Amino acid sequence: MHMTVRVAVSGASGYAGGEVLRLLSSHPEVEIGAVTAHSSAGELLGTHQPHLRSLAGRRLEATGADTLRGHDVVVLALPHGASAEVAAQLGDDVLVLDCGADHRLVDAAQWTAFYGSDHAGTWPYGLPELLLDRGSRRQRDLLAGVRRVAVPGCNVTAVTLGIQPGVAAGLVETTDLVAVLAVGYSGAGKAAKTHLLASEGLGSAVPYAVGGTHRHIPEIEQNLRWVGADAVSLSFTPALVPMARGILATTTARLVPGVAASDVRAAWVDAYADEPFVHVLPEGQWPTTAATTGANTALVQVAVDERAGRVVAVTALDNLVKGTAGAAVQSMNIALGLPETTGLPLEGVAP
Repeated sequence: MHMTVRVAVSGASGYAGGEVLRLLSSHPEVEIGAVTAHSSAGELLGTHQPHLRSLAGRRLEATGADTLRGHDVVVLALPHGASAEVAAQLGDDVLVLDCGADHRLVDAAQWTAFYGSDHAGTWPYGLPELLLDRGSRRQRDLLAGVRRVAVPGCNVTAVTLGIQPGVAAGLVETTDLVAVLAVGYSGAGKAAKTHLLASEGLGSAVPYAVGGTHRHIPEIEQNLRWVGADAVSLSFTPALVPMARGILATTTARLVPGVAASDVRAAWVDAYADEPFVHVLPEGQWPTTAATTGANTALVQVAVDERAGRVVAVTALDNLVKGTAGAAVQSMNIALGLPETTGLPLEGVAP
């Protein structure tokens, strides 16, 4: 089946928008329509995204419903809180993919507690590999034909993919989860802030959102409840480390008594055996962020710490690809009835 899909990208001057455009530029079924921005409207895309050679001469238009109408797909890579207003002005016939957080959470009170504004509502969730109801089905089953998709948070994807096989199989206790993440600087966005300067960040690892304040926590908890957890308690601590891209998420959970280490590995291997983008590495090989750079892959390894009685799951992914833009394109493919892997790179860029 050959179909040409016209896609507009809003927020095209930022990291997420630029990555969406990089992936779409080599997608065989996509024609890139309007590229829009806010403060840099009127400027050439190549000024902001010089690596996108095929699109460098395109001019950024102002983000508005008039510019975005008439496309088959609209990708919103906007600051939190900005997507809902734009999406409300687009018809139900348009596939809208929101790379921001506005439509991820079901619980309005959780949204207000973590984001401090009114909840915009909930859209179908764009993590196709999310296990539902203890693994009896997957989120991709709910994405076919939808016209709105909430793309997950990048850290959320890393932690969810790391620990969900154990949750689905009933092998881990979900009331004692600990996740510690090393995150590349592009995860902090493109805005000029003092703590994001090279002179501040190079040679330094910096924790942030410590003590349960990170906005991705309720989203991870929500995911694990969908997987089958009755209750979730998660300690989540991210740190910025001096790399441009990547997330290395180490998630540990207390093992349910009586579970053998061989059962643990089998659960993880079984969960991802047929997934095109989530790969459990051979025993003894550990995920690295470098192995995922530029690819829509998540690499996973799991081990049992017998002394501590805990499962240790490590996930590496590129926060801009599988963590954001790749998830958007993957969800777009499913929603439109295209093969899920279309236009998405499997091979990373290394060293």
